Amino acid sequence: MVTTSFVLQFDQRQIPRLADRYLDPREDRVVDEISPAVRERGYYTRSEFVEVCRWKTPRSKPLVARNSETDVVETTRQALSAESEEVRIGALRALSGVDYPTASVLLHFGHQDRYPILDYRALQALGIDRRTGYTFRFWTAYVDACRRIDDETGFGMRTVDRALWQWSKEQEGTSSSAR
Repeated sequence: MVTTSFVLQFDQRQIPRLADRYLDPREDRVVDEISPAVRERGYYTRSEFVEVCRWKTPRSKPLVARNSETDVVETTRQALSAESEEVRIGALRALSGVDYPTASVLLHFGHQDRYPILDYRALQALGIDRRTGYTFRFWTAYVDACRRIDDETGFGMRTVDRALWQWSKEQEGTSSSAR
């Protein structure tokens, strides 16, 4: 059995400065409008779902567009109200175009609990090489690692997520804005 060890690749005191350098104007509506509405209501509408999925990865648009309003509302309601972590992530992954990375975004912005966004950049900032496949076990270990960082620092999961992403971007010197 192989266990994954997540090790922050920079001093956690850098988190606020890194997060402040993270710029993605596409995020404003997601953070300021969609996230509070979904958390209040307990589910995503189809248009919110499509927009948030597109924010994570524009390539998924044709697949996520296949989901009906009813499927999105019922599935996201189930995921956001479930007690079981496996049901939360599993329900979202049942939607067309959604796998662990996109499901993580839906939980990050829609769930009352703290969830990180699963992204190759965030993984790089935690000492993990790029992965192409994920398991529930890996997902829960990643969530636990990010929650530990948040607990230790008190900066908040959105700030931690932005810092992880920004650190990786600065290491690679790329200008890609796709999450």
